Amino acid sequence: MSRRPESERSDWTDLDLLTRDEAYGRLQEEIALTARRLAELGAGDEAERELLTTRLRALREAAEDLNVR
Repeated sequence: MSRRPESERSDWTDLDLLTRDEAYGRLQEEIALTARRLAELGAGDEAERELLTTRLRALREAAEDLNVR
């Protein structure tokens, strides 16, 4: 038999993959959501503000990388 053992078979299919445009769109949605959450934070939420700021920066960088053609 030439079939690969279950442990060696990929579980990826073409349907699992996003196009660059789909990934970019999802990142834009997440950027908007994260920016809203960041704007809603109060003065006493410095730790969460720092985490969200770092996340927002990373999301924007990832979106920029996808948008470069």
